[in-house]
Amino acid sequence: MTAPEGQDELEAQFTQWRHYVQRRPELRQSDAEELEDHLRGSVDELVAVGLRADEAFLVAVKRMGGLDELSREFAREHSERLWKQLVLTGEPDGPARDTGQRRVLIAMVICAAGAAVSVKVPELFGVSIEQGDAFYGLNLSLFTLPWLAAFLAWRRRAAPGLIGVLVALFALGAVAANVYRLADDSQSLVLTCIHLPIALWFVVGLAYVSDDVRSSRRQMDFIRFTGEWFVYLALITSGGGVLVAFVFGTFTAIGIVPEVFVQQWLLPCGGVAAVVVAAWLVEAKQSVVENMAPVLARLFTPLFTAVLLAFLVAFGWTSAGIDVEREALILFDLLLVVVLGLLLYSLSARDPLAPPGLFDKLQLALVVSALAIDVLVLLEIAGRISEYGTTPNKAAALGENVILLVNLAWSVWLVLGFIRRRTPFVALERWQTGYLPVYAAWAWVVALVFPPLFDYL
Repeated sequence: MTAPEGQDELEAQFTQWRHYVQRRPELRQSDAEELEDHLRGSVDELVAVGLRADEAFLVAVKRMGGLDELSREFAREHSERLWKQLVLTGEPDGPARDTGQRRVLIAMVICAAGAAVSVKVPELFGVSIEQGDAFYGLNLSLFTLPWLAAFLAWRRRAAPGLIGVLVALFALGAVAANVYRLADDSQSLVLTCIHLPIALWFVVGLAYVSDDVRSSRRQMDFIRFTGEWFVYLALITSGGGVLVAFVFGTFTAIGIVPEVFVQQWLLPCGGVAAVVVAAWLVEAKQSVVENMAPVLARLFTPLFTAVLLAFLVAFGWTSAGIDVEREALILFDLLLVVVLGLLLYSLSARDPLAPPGLFDKLQLALVVSALAIDVLVLLEIAGRISEYGTTPNKAAALGENVILLVNLAWSVWLVLGFIRRRTPFVALERWQTGYLPVYAAWAWVVALVFPPLFDYL
């Protein structure tokens, strides 16, 4: 049975409208569903009197955003939320909204302070920051990310059952970081230091989408949040560097050398607190229509495309092999992850209803180039493993590149289908969000299974 004419386009419009509404954290999931039901009812009434589906949708949205009395009553009832700004333009926010913002600020300060205190707790047991490099390398994410997840879960009013899942996953991370006895020069130590924060970041993602775990759109919002968070954290880090320089300069000028204070207090406590503060900044600016990370993605996509194409041309011209030592493997994996990030953030900012254009073709060239490089790296890794045997580093790189290969290959197919107008844009978006658990699962496997599998090498 085929869908009625225009039904697919209408559902795509509803999807876009739902995305716009659900990006506002002040609006609960039940509120969004109530508004969508009302919007659908209005559209059905307009279609019944002879309007086309797309015309009915535009008229219904116009009514809801302007003169529709039900929307205005809804906004007055929930005056502290962002929906008031959408349908009651020109009216003051009032004290209720200020109180809500103050509560969020207090929650952020509590979580940031908790992270700062946590990073100093090991010193009570004789493990100092200067002497416990391996310990802090393994556990640093456990000092920060649980507090970030707590802040986000509080913001989303997470259910008690889901909070229990978050606690259990962080406890599992603590086991992975501290149960295995790894030598300071072991490959498993380095792999755990890299993959455990990745695994725990997906736990943070679970807290972020706790208001609607199954929504692919909320998962895409988490991807956008990750990029925004990284940008803000980089800005805070840059500002922190200036602060440290001023502390050293001013106190040294009066004969006081603050080296101990900076190294043992300011840097560690400020660094872990910044993780929570950066998330608060992202949450505070969600009403901004255009986000920073997607803008940067559109800026760097053509640049990275040119670099990857130049690398492939140089590789073919010189016929030189690819060095697959640990540093090179990390570099190539980071390159592929950056390419994937550029694709994801460009998708997150794109209008789902817009037709394919030049930028979509540029993205196709970027993903095809990355896929070709991934194949070359995989061939080199497989050749080294068959010749010299496997190591934890090579096994981890092999798995990661296979996972990226599957994602990139299917992404090429979907982007090509979209450009040829044979595949809807939403299929590409759902593929990317649906693939996120694969990355999380692999990170957990490397952190938990690899050390005993390779005899703690």
